[in-house]
Amino acid sequence: MNILGINAYHPDASVALLRDGVPVWAAEEERFNRVKHISGFPGGALRRCLEDVGIGPAELDVVAVSKNPRASLARKALFVLRHRPDLSLVSDRLGAFRRSSSFSRDFTAALGVSPASLRARFVKVEHHRAHIASSFFLSGFDRAAFLSIDGMGDFSSAVWGRGEGNRLEIAGRVYFPHSAGFLYTAATQFLGFMRFGDEYKVMGLAAYGEPVFLDQFRRMFSLLPGGGFRLNLEYFTHHRGQAKVHWQGGAPEQDILFSDLWTRVFGLPRKPGDELTDRERDLAASLQAALEEILFHNLNRLHRATGEENLALAGGVAFNSLANGQITTRTPFKNVYIQPAAGDSGTALGAAAYVHHCREGKSRNFTMDHAYLGPGFSEERLEEALRAAGLNFRKLEEEELIRRTAEAVAQGLVVGWFQGRMEYGPRALGNRSILADPRRKDMKDILNHRVKNREHFRPFAPSVLEEKAHEYFEMDCAASPFMLKVFPVREEKRGLIPAITHRDGTARVQTVSKRSNPRYWAVIDEFGRQTGIPVVLNTSFNENEPIVCSPEEAVNCYRKTKIDILVLGGYFLQKEPAK
Repeated sequence: MNILGINAYHPDASVALLRDGVPVWAAEEERFNRVKHISGFPGGALRRCLEDVGIGPAELDVVAVSKNPRASLARKALFVLRHRPDLSLVSDRLGAFRRSSSFSRDFTAALGVSPASLRARFVKVEHHRAHIASSFFLSGFDRAAFLSIDGMGDFSSAVWGRGEGNRLEIAGRVYFPHSAGFLYTAATQFLGFMRFGDEYKVMGLAAYGEPVFLDQFRRMFSLLPGGGFRLNLEYFTHHRGQAKVHWQGGAPEQDILFSDLWTRVFGLPRKPGDELTDRERDLAASLQAALEEILFHNLNRLHRATGEENLALAGGVAFNSLANGQITTRTPFKNVYIQPAAGDSGTALGAAAYVHHCREGKSRNFTMDHAYLGPGFSEERLEEALRAAGLNFRKLEEEELIRRTAEAVAQGLVVGWFQGRMEYGPRALGNRSILADPRRKDMKDILNHRVKNREHFRPFAPSVLEEKAHEYFEMDCAASPFMLKVFPVREEKRGLIPAITHRDGTARVQTVSKRSNPRYWAVIDEFGRQTGIPVVLNTSFNENEPIVCSPEEAVNCYRKTKIDILVLGGYFLQKEPAK
């Protein structure tokens, strides 16, 4: 049975395909049209999915979209009666209905087929049910508590409960306008980070400050007995109709969410590009502490209500790796699963999984322990891209390829590493990565100067052999394959790997399994043989753009930046030293 999931008309548009309950393809639209967080209909990803899998539109049984504008209609009506929002908010909701009704038309237009040629049923899956399904049904847990928490989707910002087998039992929700995600976004904007999705920058900045403004943030929300929370709406604007995400073919833009009251409490907001001061650093630390209070309040009461040891977590807030790394120390949960596309792009996979398990009643037969579900390319295509660019290269045998790549990293060179199928989700996990030496204190500055052009306070992450991870990091689990948890670097190891050790002595860890990614594992293992340290610095293969998808994009990034080495499949090439 072929079930296609789609996240459309929402940021991070994406497509995923399940065949008999097993994910066989998944990717974000941004990787094809090269616009970060692109919304709208993911036509490029849809076409590429069917091409790669080798099926036609007529072979699809179900098409599931992770959006249902009819969800929570009574709550929406009650909100309008109570708050009398700006008419633009009502107009925005009506627009969502119109876009939803045009879904089948956009689907057939993207594929160039007639509706009569399809046999697939079109199904709408509520946003948070898709989030939950994307985590719980792929977790390997037969039973678990679950939480989906984000900015907003289908009029809810958080949904929690318990799953068992192929059933989901929802126990509670937080409805619009109350949202932990909106609180974090409002503060992100106040700190001068205005691009959609900039919240991760604030997480990096938080390590440089102290939570001296926590009491002020506590006035912005209240915690409820059942695990829910409410915002003090005096501090926000979105309930008045100013929470819209705008997208007109480009990157999404979010309305300003903080009210004038923030200025009275904290002073003027930082302008983008202005110097960061202690105030901004302390605001970031205070915001992070506030979010953690909301999250752990919910999780502790969720555990009390369910008694489960396992937790499946999803939604945009599940990308908060600082909080994720503390769940087992600040709650009674012992095992935590977060799939690699925990944000909105993952709802495409979740919508398909929800239909397969909840609508079709199918049992589970798959655990998602890797993210390599995107496009792959033949060796012939890789060589064509290199020849078209007029580059000199060599095809190396496996042993030499591994040895020379590890040597290059050990020599302090910057390596573009392009292998196999692209990762699903926002993290480069060893197939579309830039590799560097974690032992060099100056490597962070080298990467920022030569390739990434990022803010100085943003950390780089380590990839470590799964077997050696506990020797270097104080982890609460056997593996962390998706780089979604921050753990302390063992104190005696911090001086050995300074390039990936953050200001507070932590790192966002990716463990690498020989089974899931044997070539990447072999490079790290060889680097360990040469240096004594089985850890490499891993950052995404891009420069202020979506992560590279095709070999042509990898070659272009290599040529326009100061990456020293490009390893494209089995092909190895190195720039001539500047004279």
